[in-house]
Amino acid sequence: MRIRSGDTVLVVAGKDKGKTGRVDRQDTKTNRVVVEGVNMVTRHVKPRPGVRQAGRIQQEAAIHVSNVVLLCNKCNQPTKPKIVFLETGSRVRSCPKCQEVIDDVA
Repeated sequence: MRIRSGDTVLVVAGKDKGKTGRVDRQDTKTNRVVVEGVNMVTRHVKPRPGVRQAGRIQQEAAIHVSNVVLLCNKCNQPTKPKIVFLETGSRVRSCPKCQEVIDDVA
């Protein structure tokens, strides 16, 4: 997956098309990500002592990774990051438009 937790992404498909947000978590098994403030759903939760608030709560639902695209930190443009090897031998993601290093790849 090209998207990692903490990345800023742009939604390109669905009911929240055009919104941007930060990735909270990712599920690599189902290729889905949870983005802050995007794909909000209402859940009806029963009261349970000491667990969480009851009633109707708004929370983010997962969105498929094909419906989001990474935003470059420097040029603020949607991009498909490329894997580049530095002189030190480490792999990093970089923006092909401005050649800015996005962050390290594990």
